Amino acid sequence: MSTIAPPQRPEIKTALPGPKGQEIINADAQYVTPSYPRPAFKLVAERASGVWVTDVDGNVFLDCNAGVAVCSTGHCHPEIVKAIQDQTAKLIHMCGTDYYYSQMPDLARKLDEIVPIPSPTRTHFANSGTEAVETALKLAMHATGRQKFIAFFNSFHGRTLGSLSLTSSKIAQRIGFKRSVLDVTHVPYPNAFRHPFTGAQTDEATVSAACLDWIEERLFKTTTPPEEVAAIIVEVVQGEGGYVPAPREFLHGLRRICDTHGIMLIVDEVQSGMGRTGKMFASDHHELKPDIMCLAKGIASGLPMGACVARADLMDWKPGAHASTFGGNPVALAAALKTIELLEGGLVANSAEVGAYLQAGLEKLKQKHDCIGDVRGYGLMLGVEFVEDKASMTAAPDLRDRVEMACFERGLIILGAGANTIRWSPPLTLTRENVDVALEIFDEAIAASLK
Repeated sequence: MSTIAPPQRPEIKTALPGPKGQEIINADAQYVTPSYPRPAFKLVAERASGVWVTDVDGNVFLDCNAGVAVCSTGHCHPEIVKAIQDQTAKLIHMCGTDYYYSQMPDLARKLDEIVPIPSPTRTHFANSGTEAVETALKLAMHATGRQKFIAFFNSFHGRTLGSLSLTSSKIAQRIGFKRSVLDVTHVPYPNAFRHPFTGAQTDEATVSAACLDWIEERLFKTTTPPEEVAAIIVEVVQGEGGYVPAPREFLHGLRRICDTHGIMLIVDEVQSGMGRTGKMFASDHHELKPDIMCLAKGIASGLPMGACVARADLMDWKPGAHASTFGGNPVALAAALKTIELLEGGLVANSAEVGAYLQAGLEKLKQKHDCIGDVRGYGLMLGVEFVEDKASMTAAPDLRDRVEMACFERGLIILGAGANTIRWSPPLTLTRENVDVALEIFDEAIAASLK
């Protein structure tokens, strides 16, 4: 009689961190900048495969964070590894700002095929999300001749000085850096779970109308003339702000405002793009067509890669206007091309299917636990917001932190986002069996954290 093997589970063999891990943490504290925003739990990774991460002491974790939504095809996917190895054996670097190689137009052509920006497009390659955003900002100013920007409260667009002017998810990201480099006005983001004006739960149409009205009837008529605005930049799903999706009505309202006033619509899909939400881009859920799009994180399965894709008529700047020595590195480009092949070959569909299964399981836990106020998102980009209780819906950041730590102690890697939300951003290779294990641990961690 055959038996079915039980699903693979985490294995915690030592105290966390273990002795080898603690040595590395101590060395890190001595030699590495303390500015990195590391969580309370301390993971010292040594190797990883698929959805499993092994630390230096041999502890094995189920990874439902994917290096903060970066390892889209899973850790060390064999086809990604082969693409990287093959490319490094032929050409590692040549500087695409000065010379030519085929991988750069190959990836730009592929992005032209899949992004929701009306074709033709052009792409500038960078090394990270914040660099992609910096490109978008420069391009918007260059194309419009304007200098002002509109961004949203609780947004995250990067930490370099230009993108930092947009970022507003945490005060720690801005404190100590004096005035903003760019002229940016922040406006309310349409969070239906916590209406930005009343704090109450509401429907998407109501909160969308309120936030659009704020821009058109207050901002434009008081402090920020629309004819001086170069761009509005928005995350279709706020990432660091708590995995909060923007309503369809709101996004199309922004498109209308931009069209009316000659403003560029920049969509930041650094965290939500590349299959994360069960479609190639979060914008695809709403048929949203931006003028400029920022990509990074999951685009190259872990290699440093950012891209700013824009309408070709906008990206008509002259040689020398914007470039990057390492942007569009041949190895990263090869990884990105293989990543997109794998995404189109089934991983986007898996994100939608397994994401729906995970979301259904989280909804059941919401019914079980009075401390889960909201479950939201698309695909494998899901947020679970913790509250004191459903009657008050008071945010519970300390409880969220305890749950995060309790999961780690049981071998599940998840990470907070926003003040009181847990983000689920696993590799897009996650299976239903992995989900069952993860939900069991999450349930146990919540129960333990409430004692």
